[in-house]
Amino acid sequence: MLKIWGNADSINVQKVLWCCEELALPYERIDAGRHYGVVNTAEFRRLNPNGLVPTIDDDGFVVWESGTVLRYLAAKHGAGSLWPDDVVARAEVDRWIDWSNSTLWPAMVPIFRAFLRTPEHERDDNLIEAARSETLEAMHILDAHLEGRAFVGGERFTMGDIALGCAVWRWMTLPIEREELPQVQRWFDALSKREAYRKVVMLPLV
Repeated sequence: MLKIWGNADSINVQKVLWCCEELALPYERIDAGRHYGVVNTAEFRRLNPNGLVPTIDDDGFVVWESGTVLRYLAAKHGAGSLWPDDVVARAEVDRWIDWSNSTLWPAMVPIFRAFLRTPEHERDDNLIEAARSETLEAMHILDAHLEGRAFVGGERFTMGDIALGCAVWRWMTLPIEREELPQVQRWFDALSKREAYRKVVMLPLV
């Protein structure tokens, strides 16, 4: 059985769990990271020398880095669905995985840390507002892209929606001011109807 190391509230672990749920893949999740520890043990470091989650073991083949794990599972088990067969269509959704990791989520991290990791009296309102503004700029890019598209890759739900959906749940949940983004809202509402999204992503932020 597929083994997944990582805490269930991690944004990167949730990408992998959501993918597995969409594909109906049986898996065993092993608590690791943050207060669970494990990642600094010699045994875990043999699996992932970076000491990070998610890390998976698929019948002896170990994979780490959330985007790589997502692509691996989608290619192996979701060809033609989560993993588009057409190379152009695949590149379309593939870039949104990278964009989520390199642009959207890094912009949002200071907000997340401020409200979830920092005592209220130590929060920097200027830092929060700067991060909110940067994240909003990225969200406008996503909103424009979704115009005329049901999902980020077109009419079908793919791995690109998984990567973005985990970050956008946090944007929608954090206690900040949000502008109206009609295309993002429509897309988010569609994601929210998916059982797998509700099960492993739409959880209280901790």
